Amino acid sequence: MTDLKRVERQAGVALWRQIADRIREAISRGEFDETGMVPPEMVLAGQFGVNRHTVRSALASLAQEGIVQAVQGRGTLIVRKERFNFPISRRTRFTEGIGDQARDLQGLLLSSEIEPANLEVARWLALEAGTPVIRLEALRKADGRAVSRSTAWFPAERFKGIGEVFARSGSITEALAALGLGDYLRSVTEISATHAEAADIAALELTPGAILLVTRAVNTDLSGVPIQYAVTRFPADRVQFTIAS
Repeated sequence: MTDLKRVERQAGVALWRQIADRIREAISRGEFDETGMVPPEMVLAGQFGVNRHTVRSALASLAQEGIVQAVQGRGTLIVRKERFNFPISRRTRFTEGIGDQARDLQGLLLSSEIEPANLEVARWLALEAGTPVIRLEALRKADGRAVSRSTAWFPAERFKGIGEVFARSGSITEALAALGLGDYLRSVTEISATHAEAADIAALELTPGAILLVTRAVNTDLSGVPIQYAVTRFPADRVQFTIAS
């Protein structure tokens, strides 16, 4: 347990949140797999250099996320939840990627707006800044569990009405097909990690301090013209990625 280092008191992040993050990361690494239990509060308090009340607040936060559970007379049990495996390849599709890992898949439209492309969106879509694009905010669920929240931009002239089509189908692939694009390819995927912000905490039903895996991706048509730029946030305790060659 050498990775559970003392917290940084001048970091600008609450001590209990720092502790929750480090315990969550240690669980993800399988550090406690041998026992299936988080160390006792007194042990954690000593390792982090804090009092037991601070540790208790961190464990309560993790319990709200469904990561641990306090068991009377035993301690804090790690709750085993299988992550959905999401493959990233040249033909990345949400429905096909989750596949038979879930019985029920949902794609929910949160909002749809036409706006001028800012410099970032214009660069990824190879457009002039200010070109009209359609921005879709979407939430995806697998067996009732929220597994991603995405913000995606499409050239407005080419994909007029994609918001309405997606709202009916719940599938970007089906919406693109309905608008005349039968196939497309993933050209770029960048992956990073960050703490969830307020909007994602609410939509993905997370607790403050939860970690998100973030992808920035571009899809193109078969001739290489960019047709979609998307920033997608996945709860790190619910989804893992497999990179296919």
